[in-house]
Amino acid sequence: MIERFQGATAVITGAASGFGLEASRIAAREGMNVVMADVQADALERAAAEVEALGARVLPFRLDVSKASEVEALGAATQQRFGAPHFVFNNAGVGAGGLIWEHSAKDWEWVINVNLWGVAHGVRVFTPMMLAAAKADPNYRGHIVNTASMAGMLNAPNMGVYNVTKHAVVALSETLYQDLRLVTDQVSASVLCPYFVPTGIHQSERNRPADMAAQKPTRSQLVAQAMSDKAVTSGKVTAAEVAHKVFDALREDRFYVFSHPQALSGVQLRMEDILLQRNPTDPFKAKPEIGERLRAALREA
Repeated sequence: MIERFQGATAVITGAASGFGLEASRIAAREGMNVVMADVQADALERAAAEVEALGARVLPFRLDVSKASEVEALGAATQQRFGAPHFVFNNAGVGAGGLIWEHSAKDWEWVINVNLWGVAHGVRVFTPMMLAAAKADPNYRGHIVNTASMAGMLNAPNMGVYNVTKHAVVALSETLYQDLRLVTDQVSASVLCPYFVPTGIHQSERNRPADMAAQKPTRSQLVAQAMSDKAVTSGKVTAAEVAHKVFDALREDRFYVFSHPQALSGVQLRMEDILLQRNPTDPFKAKPEIGERLRAALREA
């Protein structure tokens, strides 16, 4: 639980857009120092200038979260400039869709490297810094938030590699929460599970490294991209609203952060499937027309 943000330090990955940028704006308004990290240098430069104009001391850091050495360098730069952070938002992520057997080895490597290894590196680098700060100061309070997805609670079809990484982030975050409880009362953790929110994640390919180049998209991948484009851009809950939910969780020491609580009915249905040992329920049971359109698109000759 963080009760006071004034003068504290936030480290935010994926800070040039979406949840990361909105969280950076809130942090600045709360009087925090803001370490803004992102893989897209031009967007980061613009975002950092905007947040600095809000009155915050800003450290922009061009970062590929999938690279251990770069996250370690981010940690060292943060420590040198501001000391141990109080809020770490492991938020950078990429999206990918298609039938699970049609992902190339490079697809798997890219998405796992960013979505899972990026969070793992952030936890590995910053948690020890925060624990050391807690040990040195009984008034220190720290909190780590990892961005997963409702895809970490559900398993929608045609989203295989993304689902796998986001389930892993939920498991990592739940374990982090429990592990922290074993050793300290001063540092806690949360997991953010957004549903469809307009953030730009549907355009993840813009930041795909050249050495992870995609193959020619399959029919299922094209269908997934079209559905993602429509679902994300038409989302009614804004990234700013989700970022405010994250800060509410910091104040309340609340672990699960959901952008669309109504989507938990699907999680309940999945849990019932498991407990009753029945086969997974059709995810389109409530909206069969969507399932029919998807099946028809994938079964076209």
